[in-house]
Amino acid sequence: MKRTLLTLFAALAVLPALADEGMWLPSLISERIDDMRSKGFRLTAEDIYSINQASMKDAVVLFDGGCTGELVSPEGLLLTNHHCGYDAIQRHSTVEHDYLTHGFWAMSRAEELPNEGLNVRFLVRMEEVTDRLKAGETAEEIVRRAEAEGKGFRASVEQMYYGNQQFLFVYRQFDDVRLVAAPPSSIGKFGGDTDNWIWPRHTGDFSVFRIYASKDNEPAAYSPNNVPYRPGKFFTVSAGGVGEGDFTMIYGFPGNTQEYILSDAVRYIAERSDPAKIAIRTGRLDLIREAQQSDPELRIHYAAKQATIANAWKKWQGEALGIGRRGTAETKRAYEEAFEAWAQDKPAYRDVVKRLREEYARIADPYFAREITAETIYALPAKYTAEERAEAVFARREATERAQWKYLFGEYARRCPVQYQTPAFLRGVASEGSPEAYAERVFDGVWSGRDTTAVTALRDDSRRMLSHITWLLGTKSLRNLTSSRLNELYTLYIRGLREWDRERAFYPDANLTLRVAYGSVAGYRYADGEYHKPLTTLDGIIAKDNPEIYDYDIPQVLRDLHASKDYGRWGVEIGGRKTVAVCFLATNHTTGGNSGSPVLNARGELVGINFDRTWLSTMSDIAFDPDICRNIAVDIRYVLFVIDRVGGAGYLLDEMKIRR
Repeated sequence: MKRTLLTLFAALAVLPALADEGMWLPSLISERIDDMRSKGFRLTAEDIYSINQASMKDAVVLFDGGCTGELVSPEGLLLTNHHCGYDAIQRHSTVEHDYLTHGFWAMSRAEELPNEGLNVRFLVRMEEVTDRLKAGETAEEIVRRAEAEGKGFRASVEQMYYGNQQFLFVYRQFDDVRLVAAPPSSIGKFGGDTDNWIWPRHTGDFSVFRIYASKDNEPAAYSPNNVPYRPGKFFTVSAGGVGEGDFTMIYGFPGNTQEYILSDAVRYIAERSDPAKIAIRTGRLDLIREAQQSDPELRIHYAAKQATIANAWKKWQGEALGIGRRGTAETKRAYEEAFEAWAQDKPAYRDVVKRLREEYARIADPYFAREITAETIYALPAKYTAEERAEAVFARREATERAQWKYLFGEYARRCPVQYQTPAFLRGVASEGSPEAYAERVFDGVWSGRDTTAVTALRDDSRRMLSHITWLLGTKSLRNLTSSRLNELYTLYIRGLREWDRERAFYPDANLTLRVAYGSVAGYRYADGEYHKPLTTLDGIIAKDNPEIYDYDIPQVLRDLHASKDYGRWGVEIGGRKTVAVCFLATNHTTGGNSGSPVLNARGELVGINFDRTWLSTMSDIAFDPDICRNIAVDIRYVLFVIDRVGGAGYLLDEMKIRR
């Protein structure tokens, strides 16, 4: 009896908060609107999502396939994160025109820079198609019909609740997206890897783009004859600021969460997968940083790669730490035991948890091998292209590239379960005497371009091994530890959970489809005796400013503005001092893909741009803890201040509807 009560108590501890946790489907937001309004929201469900009139969804875009952006003018002006626009900024940067370091500010439409391959997608509509699929219609047929409805239409059918429901998402894609403005990296990436995922935060993580369309406002490939897109909806910008307790809402495209996985998967993530990947990436980052510190051209060349590697590297550290500190695996285990007790007299669900655990035991090693292969063998280039060879920096990369090959071959040999190491790799190591010596031989052929037989054999063998692992797992959807059998069992398990736990507010896992999250501006208790307030200011930037450290060497104009307190209309009184608000915390449930999402106030006005979570919040991909999970946004007032007073591009603000 005592064990049963303890189990039930632990199970109740993971019931989600009714307001702050959740990533809700916009078409079903009417189910949440009463709760939203009780927390301060002043608009209607129809204002958030409508297919009959312009609504908020028409001002939000999927940016470049993995971030979110929002429209802020009737002329297609779009805000997103600096790190979301980073690749585009880097591609336009050279030593002579180093937009990463110095920023970029188009002073006219003619100066806006096109970006090949960059696109945005608007959600046209979403609808449930579960019954259509059960009736025999295929997903391919549904998608084909939807895409034929309009120019630039793209569609997909996505699973919710592990296939218990299926939804069609129809998008309209625009392919002419131009860079308008980006702050210097010392603002847009202020603090670099040191501050990433950390609070207090002082990063002006924004960039500005513009969507172009044909003269009839239709999607069109890039052309100098295209004109700014005229949206059906754009966000009013609120310069009135936010305060602790204020309602906030995020509208964006969260990428991947695993709210309903078993404790077995949580342990795999925190105790096996994350530690191995962290260790591998630590070594790669050490090699890249050494190169960047030695050569300014190498610093620029490796900037985007370094940022990409470091982002997940630090996220995994916080995730593992948060899972361990909050006892997530143990709490989930207790919840599962309570479910199993309920299911004992229900044949459909009685053994589902047991069978899930058996399947996890079967697939853990091959999936781990796949992850290690991706972090090592597939992290290396199959070739160095003609364009790369033509770059002046190419020859100076050799030592760094060679060191990475040797390091990653060694990590593959040490970490990948030997039964899943490829025959070509094992033969190469046996022939050369060590993984590092084998790496030297393969690299020499690839670097020179004269002999690619070794790398071709290795990659062909790796593909065959990964195909074998995919066959073992029975699914090509391998972003998370999964298999076809697991998916079948989770379909049953989630159905059972929803029958059993009727007090729980269920929402589908994130899968890069448009969602609404809501909460409030809030600080949090980071550790015993340490409370983190929810707002940072320009004073904090000045305190961190260090001309000797690239990531903390702010532009002189920012120092001058702080010294003179000449903030214009963007200055505010905080704590008795005149300053500029920079970033704030809120309790919105976010994840990767929410980068660049609009943070909206109770009136649906833009008050910030989401760009990060606090370090321990990264566990919210697996379990949301309302006490510590916080998203981080750049205050829209800092965005406006930087555009106006640092970039001298105040004319862009004239396009916006700004409300004090």
